[in-house]
Amino acid sequence: MLLLEKINKMCYNDVDKSKTWRFMMGLPKDEVRKILDQLPDNASLEDIQYHIYVREKVERGLEDAKKGKLLSQEDVEKQMSKWLGK
Repeated sequence: MLLLEKINKMCYNDVDKSKTWRFMMGLPKDEVRKILDQLPDNASLEDIQYHIYVREKVERGLEDAKKGKLLSQEDVEKQMSKWLGK
């Protein structure tokens, strides 16, 4: 399964198949509880923080994509070559 398909499966509402973000469906504490329920019992605080961080970044990225705030592969490569001095 492609990464985008995995993200879509994780983010879209499975109940009514709408594109209502799961992230927006509950209160932040409820969303954190969902993350905690998915992690193993021996997850460290660092593991928990990482998963919350990644979830927030994915949410922001998907919202940006919805708004058309995207870069083409060519634009990304140009920026990377400037940063890397190539």
